[in-house]
Amino acid sequence: MSPTTTTAATAASGTARWTVILCWITVLLEGYDLVVLGAIIPTLLKTEYLGFTAVDATTVATMSLVGVAVGAIGVGPLSDRFGRRIVLIGSVVIFSVFTLLVPLSTSVAMFAGLRFLAGLGLGACMPASLTMMSEALSADKRARASTLTMTGYHTGAVIISLLAVYFAGDWKVLFYVLGLIGLVVAAVQWVKLPESADFLARVEAKAEKLPMKALLRPTLLRTCVGVWVTSFMGLLLVYGLNTWLPQLMAAAGYPVPHAVAQLLILNAGGIVGLIVGGYVADRRGIKGTIIAWFGAGAVFLALLSVKTGSDVVLGITVFFTGVFVFSAQVLVYAYVTQVFPTELRGTALGSASGIGRIGSIVGPVITGALVAGGVGHPWGFYFFAAVGMLALLAVVTLPKGDKVLTA
Repeated sequence: MSPTTTTAATAASGTARWTVILCWITVLLEGYDLVVLGAIIPTLLKTEYLGFTAVDATTVATMSLVGVAVGAIGVGPLSDRFGRRIVLIGSVVIFSVFTLLVPLSTSVAMFAGLRFLAGLGLGACMPASLTMMSEALSADKRARASTLTMTGYHTGAVIISLLAVYFAGDWKVLFYVLGLIGLVVAAVQWVKLPESADFLARVEAKAEKLPMKALLRPTLLRTCVGVWVTSFMGLLLVYGLNTWLPQLMAAAGYPVPHAVAQLLILNAGGIVGLIVGGYVADRRGIKGTIIAWFGAGAVFLALLSVKTGSDVVLGITVFFTGVFVFSAQVLVYAYVTQVFPTELRGTALGSASGIGRIGSIVGPVITGALVAGGVGHPWGFYFFAAVGMLALLAVVTLPKGDKVLTA
């Protein structure tokens, strides 16, 4: 290999490394943010901050998720038109600025509005990061690119869980820390984050810039519908479980400390599943892996409806539920990066994430209704298992995923 070739390879490796690091940190911020509100709600209610009630807390949480959904859908066309880099950096800045303003709210309405605006930037961060990651690595590593990136989400969730213990009485610090770190990340991205080579190649070739409605073309529509349904079901499971698992366990008669511990076990399984799932999908085929993952997830969810007297058996069941359920949804994103052409990749990924976010709102609401009706256990797990099977059936309708679709 010539010195010139070696230098180019080293530069390319360094470029990919910065993309991986910065996209991973961006998704970590999302994991931190989407858990921080749940961590401070008890304090807001206890202190009656700004007159907060349980209804207000629900409204704020819903507005946050709506903002995330709108941001996710809107970011795709922007990144496909103006570039991955500038859109990602802009999203981080928007999210960070409005997050810094949240503690300065003078009313519940202002608090909710700022969370909605922060959500717009936050919702754009993940699909933009996944698109950049998938294009920074070779095509045979795209599943691993997506699953690796999403381990940042669970890391962020763990970090905020730990910080919340120390700053429960001074919750505003959690938002200031998040906003300031976000601005620092954006500054580093401005200096170090390269533009996607795939996007630059398309610009150089003066390829056609396609509108979002291009997803409705006959060659893409069936795939889009399948992905949207699967993403809706997948995020319904992720958010439904993360929100209600401790309560469902408590309803089954498990001691409260054990019930709460299962949430940590669930997310630990999620991290393992992301690592293993990406590797298996790249080696064995992504569509078959998603089908197997959702199928296994449905089985373990159904098993959770059976009360066991063994903590070990319960822990193993919850762990493998996390392994399959959490990574199955991320593999759907990886599928999108593989089958959609470069000129629509960001748009397709944003639409999948945005529509999936609707499921993230619906899941906790339905599960909460089951809990309120006194049938959270076992019907909550029956409901989740059925959702997993519906996701599996939606994946069956998708093309194999071994070639890029034609727009």
